[in-house]
Amino acid sequence: MARIFCIANQKGGVGKTTTSVNLAAGLARIGQRVLLVDLDPQGNATMGSGVDKRKLALTVYDVLLESASVGEAAVLAEKCGYQVLGANRELAGAEVELVDVERREKRLKTALAEIDADYDFVLIDCPPSLSMLTLNGLCSAHGVIVPMQCEYFALEGLTDLVNTIKQVHANLNPDLQIIGLLRVMFDPRITLQSQVSEQLRGHFGDKVFDTVIPRNVRLAEAPSYGLPGVVFDPAAKGSLAFVEFAREMVERVQRLAPATKEKIAAK
Repeated sequence: MARIFCIANQKGGVGKTTTSVNLAAGLARIGQRVLLVDLDPQGNATMGSGVDKRKLALTVYDVLLESASVGEAAVLAEKCGYQVLGANRELAGAEVELVDVERREKRLKTALAEIDADYDFVLIDCPPSLSMLTLNGLCSAHGVIVPMQCEYFALEGLTDLVNTIKQVHANLNPDLQIIGLLRVMFDPRITLQSQVSEQLRGHFGDKVFDTVIPRNVRLAEAPSYGLPGVVFDPAAKGSLAFVEFAREMVERVQRLAPATKEKIAAK
C-alpha cells in the first residue's frame, strides 16, 4: 500500500519543491519505490527531477481530466531513481475546466488508487495557495509534511495552513493529518531561528521532525542542473540531511501503520 503525502505550505518560497524532490531522491536512495506528483503549473518539481516539462506527452493535467491514467503519464527520472507525474503550463487551465465537473476535488485520489500497489511512497508537491489543485492533493493524502523556515512570519502562515487541514479533515478527507513540520534552510547562528525552533518544539512536540535541513548552497545550486541536491552532490550537508529525513519518514510511517490497520479493521 502506497503512503501518500502532500508537501504543502500556503506561504511561498519556503522550500516545498526542494523538499519534494530531495525527499523523493532520498527515499529512492534507501530502496523505496517513489512517485513524485507535481501539482504546481510552474513544473519546478518536474524540471528539478531532470524531466523536461516541455517534452511531456502526458502530464498530471491529463490525469485530472481523466484522459490518461497515472501509469500512462508517469515517467522515470533516470538519474534520480523515482517516477514523476509531471506538470507544465497546461495545468493552470485545469482549475477552470474542473469547476463544473463531478468529484472535482477527488480526481487525483481516484487516479492514485489505481497504482496503490506499485509504490511505497507518493509525494505530492502542492502550489503555494489553497486552490482546486491543492485541494485535490489534500483529499488524496494520508498526511501533510509542512516545510517551514524558523521565522516569525512563517508561524503566522502555519496557523492558516493548520486551519485549512482541519477543514479538509472534517469535510472531505477524515484520514488527513499533519505528519510533521520540517525545519528547512536552518542557520543555527541566527538567534531568532533557534528561538522559533524551540517554540515549534514546545507547541507541536513530536509533530516536529527530528531532522533539520541546514541552509546549504549545494541544495540551492542543484535545480539549475536539473537534479535534486541528493543526486547533484550526495556528500553535501543538505543532501545528507535529506537522506536522514527519508529514513525518519520511513520510521514514522512504520509507527503509523498499526493505527491504520486498526482503523481499517474497525470499518
